[in-house]
Formats: sequence, C-alpha cells, structure tokens
Amino acid sequence: MAERKTPDGGPVPLISILLIEDDPLMRMGLAELIKGQKGLTLISAPEESGGESEAGRGTRPDVVLLDVSTSDPDLLETVRRLHSDDPEAKVILMGAVPRESDVLSLVKEGVAGFLIKGTSIDELTAAIRAVAAGERVLPPALTATLFCQIIDDAKRKGGVPMSDVKMTTREKEIVELIADGLSNKEIGNRLCIATDTVKSHVHNILEKLSLRSRVDVAARARERGSSKN
Repeated sequence: MAERKTPDGGPVPLISILLIEDDPLMRMGLAELIKGQKGLTLISAPEESGGESEAGRGTRPDVVLLDVSTSDPDLLETVRRLHSDDPEAKVILMGAVPRESDVLSLVKEGVAGFLIKGTSIDELTAAIRAVAAGERVLPPALTATLFCQIIDDAKRKGGVPMSDVKMTTREKEIVELIADGLSNKEIGNRLCIATDTVKSHVHNILEKLSLRSRVDVAARARERGSSKN
C-alpha cells in the first residue's frame, strides 16, 4: 500500500482501489463515496466492460471492487485475469451472492471478499480495509457453507490438492523450480523477472494451495510428479 503523511508527519496507509462497474450511475456513485473516505484512493474506474485489464495495468491496486454482473458469464475468468495481472491485488465481488459451488473456485483465483446488495458505505469501507489487511470477508449467507468446511479441512490436512487448483503458466513454472530447489533469486534469474515478483507469485501459490511454506509446495509438487509416473 502507498503511504501519505498525517499532520504530525506520521505515515498513514493509503489503500488504492480499482473499481469495475458497468452501470454508469452506480460507478459514479461508488466513485464519489470512495473518494470521500479517508485512507482510500480511487486509481481507476473504467467506463467500458472488459476494460479492467487495461485500466488496472500499471496501477497496481491494493483492492479491486468488481461488480458480479459486469463479468457474467465469465466471472471466474475475469477474476483469474485480474489476479494473474497483479497477484497481490485483493478482489472483492459486489452484488449477488455466488453459488456455493462457485465460491471455492473464486477464492482460489484471488477473491478475498463478497459484498451483497444493500451493503452500507460503512460496511463497504470496513470490508476494503479488512481485505487490504489480508482478511477474508464473507456475508452471513456464506459463512456456514460447505466452502468454509472445505477450506478448514484443507488447512488441517495440509493444503488443497494441486490438481484442484487452477494456476497461471507462470505459477506452474515457479512451482516446478521450487520443486527443483531453486531460491527466489535463482528463480528470478532463470525466468528473467524481479525477485519481488517471484515472491508475489510464491505468496499467491501458497494462498491457492492453503500451504504455509515453499517447502510444502516442493513436497506437493514432487508427490504429484511421482503419482504421474
């Protein structure tokens, strides 16, 4: 997150936001509400559907607010593209509550929060701050679903099966190099990308697999390789 200075010179976190909303009135309304909140800054709000990738490129938002209706019926692909462009961006879906069968896939692809229609501005800003801080935000309709049980079970058992996780081509490359024992710096040199970029990808891989360390990733990759032989 970027920082700005308080009157006494101390740093205050400034959360940058990319807003993706097709409805002009909703987009303008949300944009004005966000601009009026301390600690939040709106860096882009594309006017046309499908412009989220171009609008987000180079802006590196901390949080992406994505209206569910904007991307139907390709919501999962849109989330995948957003998170692929910027692995550290936290995506919040706004609008209708997705089907329980879709929730786990959405979270694996980078969705960190869900906001239903009728959410107040206080609830919206609280969700943005919570997600930016690394928390997940679920509406009551989802907190007791099978999704929560699956995630909890996966963490207790040591992660989500690799075969159940959809990764980008770059993430797959990094998993293989981790399995080969390469460090982040060595992976960066091999793929001609910055070490910080490698760290972002590793973080994303750990999140998707519900694992705690790169050692766990290497072990999981080797297990999968052995099962294919």
